[in-house]
Amino acid sequence: MIVIKVITIRSAIFMNMKSIRTLTLNPALDISATTDSVIPTEKLRCRDVRRDAGGGGINVARVIKRLGGDVEATFPAGGPCGEILTRLLTQEGMRFHAVSIEGETREDFTFLDKSAGRQYRFIFPGPVLSEGEWESCIAEAMRGRFDIACASGSLPPEAPTDQYARLALQYHQSGKKFLLDTAGPALLAAVKVPLYLIKPNLKELSSLFQRPLESEMARLSACKRLLADFPLEAVALSLGAEGAMLVTRQGAWQANCPPTQPISTVGAGDSFMGGLAWALAADLPPEDMLRCATAAGTAAVTTPGTELCHAVDVWRLRQLVTLREIQLSEGVTI
Repeated sequence: MIVIKVITIRSAIFMNMKSIRTLTLNPALDISATTDSVIPTEKLRCRDVRRDAGGGGINVARVIKRLGGDVEATFPAGGPCGEILTRLLTQEGMRFHAVSIEGETREDFTFLDKSAGRQYRFIFPGPVLSEGEWESCIAEAMRGRFDIACASGSLPPEAPTDQYARLALQYHQSGKKFLLDTAGPALLAAVKVPLYLIKPNLKELSSLFQRPLESEMARLSACKRLLADFPLEAVALSLGAEGAMLVTRQGAWQANCPPTQPISTVGAGDSFMGGLAWALAADLPPEDMLRCATAAGTAAVTTPGTELCHAVDVWRLRQLVTLREIQLSEGVTI
């Protein structure tokens, strides 16, 4: 009876899911492999080779689909790597629109040094998009009917740093909730216009304030300051093994990760964002949004290479995430 009840509740959520559109302006063909040891100038024989369609928004969309959400991904694609990327998404059953570009979609490489237990990640810059290609990507990101928008990842080389800010303004004017996961100048420009949520990690949040944020109160105060100074509704702060924090205008919560044996940290942030967007589309309260996001991010680190979280692990870990509400102490400033 309990199993039937859980399935019935989850089915009801799926029936009422809002639709999501993701945008990835600098997608990648993610390649991962394992080698016995990394030795300079030596030929490194690799095994356990994986190729996955990657890039922030694409990964977010893949997670949302695995969780049963209604999602479509938009991204530019060009050259042989772009063809492989779109083929992988087709094989996965993803709905997507690939904007054709002249440049070559980038490749990213992740290698595990088995003997040292260390993971190395090589991130390439990606192609330069023409003005027409930019306009096509943004037009596709706005086209059609959907309720929630999510952009994730870096901007391509020579891209205008206010590109996400322009997009956020368009989404705001059309009444769509916009979630953004990016860093640096692109994030600084975007927070100045109305958007629903940003998802920095601790390094990115510390960079915004140009100081370390070592305590929980310092981190909470920083998130509160962002909400006070900019037209944001929420800040989701990912903290790696320490869990995550969600701060809204109504409250703040801290989630702790359930104990796991990490295999690869690649894709954990995107899985976190996917779980967060899925929960928002399901109209779950903030506490459950944070719980789902933390479970998805935790599930991702238990998968090898560039693999993302799996739904069965997310549902299992979701029950193990511990959550508590936190308050901003008087006198704490940033």
